[in-house]
This record gives sequence, C-alpha cells and structure tokens, in this order.
Amino acid sequence: MQLLAFVLTYPLLWFISILPHSLFYAFSDVAFFFVYHIFGYRRKVVQENLNLVFPNKSKAEIAQIEREFYHHLCDTFLEMVKTMNLSKEQVAKKYHIVNPEVLREIEKERSIIILCAHYANWEWNVSINNYVQSKGYAVYQKINNSYFDAFIRKVRARWNTTLITQRQTAKTVIENYRNNVRATYGMVSDQSPQAHRAQYWSKFMNIKVPIFNGGETLARKTGLAVVFLKVSKVKRGHYQAEFIPIARNAKKTEEHEITNAFLRLTEAQIIEKPEHYLWTHKRWKHRNKKPASFAETG
Repeated sequence: MQLLAFVLTYPLLWFISILPHSLFYAFSDVAFFFVYHIFGYRRKVVQENLNLVFPNKSKAEIAQIEREFYHHLCDTFLEMVKTMNLSKEQVAKKYHIVNPEVLREIEKERSIIILCAHYANWEWNVSINNYVQSKGYAVYQKINNSYFDAFIRKVRARWNTTLITQRQTAKTVIENYRNNVRATYGMVSDQSPQAHRAQYWSKFMNIKVPIFNGGETLARKTGLAVVFLKVSKVKRGHYQAEFIPIARNAKKTEEHEITNAFLRLTEAQIIEKPEHYLWTHKRWKHRNKKPASFAETG
C-alpha cells in the first residue's frame, strides 16, 4: 500500500512542482478554498490557539489572522513540493540570507546549532547548508511511508543536507564532537514535548507549557555555538533569513539561558506577523499540567 500511495501521488506532486509562478500560486488559492472552506482542516485547533494566545484581539482580528494563516499554510505546503525541482541558484533567489558571514565566521571556531521555529518557510531552511563549509545536518520527523521518506532524504541531499531523526541527533552530535568533525545542525525547536518527559517548563506566548530544550542540552555539553534563524516572508514565494547569535560557546551560558533566548526571539516573530506561524499544531495542549515537582521557571 505504501508503494501504491507513492506511485499514485508522485506524478501529481512533480506536476505541481514545475508549474510557473502564477499558476503555482493560483493552485495554492484553489487549495485554500478547499482546505479552509470545504474541509475546515483543524480550524477549531487554530481558533482555540489564536484566542488563547491573543485574548485581547477582537473576533474580527482573530478571523483575519486565521484566513491569512490558511493562505500561508497552503503556500508553504506547495513550496515544500516545489523543492523537488528547485536548484541551488533558484532557491537562493527565493530564500535570501542577509548575513551568511555570521555562520562562516563562527564555523571557523566550532560547530553550530541553528534553532528555528515553525515560522514562515521552515522547509527551505535546509538550503542554508549551501552557504557553510562544515557538514550540514537537519533534524526531521521521519515519514511513516518509507518510499516518501527515502524520497525526501534524496531531495534534501541536493542542498548538502543530511537528515537525521530526533533519536539520532544526540548520538550524531556527540560522535562528531569526539571525532573533531565540524558540523552545522538545524533544529526546529518550538514543538511540544510530551508533558511527562519534559525537563523544562516555561512561558511561551505568556502561557506555561513544557519546553523542548534538547538543542541547549547538546550545545552546553559539547560547547557548540548557538544561532537563532529569523525568517521573514517578504512577499509570496520569497523569504529573507537572518542569523542572530545566541551563544558563541554554549558551555559558558547559564542553564536555560539559550532556551529562554530562543523563546523570546520566536515570540517576537509571532507577535510581528502572527499569520506566518504554524497554528494547526496543538502547541499549548499541556498548559496547566505542570507537575508539582517542578519549580516555577521562565
């Protein structure tokens, strides 16, 4: 069944990926109509998240953010498909890095962990590896369909990226550290960990939730540099990325310092342009479930 699903779906995805700009985004507009109006994909989750995070916004303001978010969501999904036929030169025009020299300078000294959020276009973040000299890794969620999973790995390898799962991350970082292998690791770090496994609880958008701090833990253990990736949507199909250093040597930071800096930078993005955040995820589902054994933090 997995092979059949791949064989039937791949031709459509390939066709979408080669559409010219105007037709490509016209297709996204059609997708928006079905996703938002017909199927109502996760609209209750989106509305709950928006009302929770922005209690002072009016119903009209929330509705506008919701509609703009779904337009952006459809664009983002199709831009992921577009990756199939994007060259290094093409993605550089669509995903512009304003200060690549920041990474180039830091990687002369040590390996780097790049922290980012599900904001703007996180799929094209892997193209960053076209600008660095060290070995590039991206932490990703393995796809259940083994054929699609292999395909995604192959596509992203074109941009000098090695995909590793969350389970492989700690082992990979520590082995490279012990073997003096200079590397750059990309991590999307705003996801919600399971409440009973969380090592840290803090406020995110003013709501106490469990916080994923694996990136900080690995960075402090191995003395990596930590950089925040701020991505902005300039216009449809075009993004701008900026590297914001958090720590040049994580071993010299205080506990939770890196994670808290990441949270504040992510919040600033969301507040500035909330429609570009991924509101379909149940990021705040564990609110008010902090175990009594945890001291107040963050």
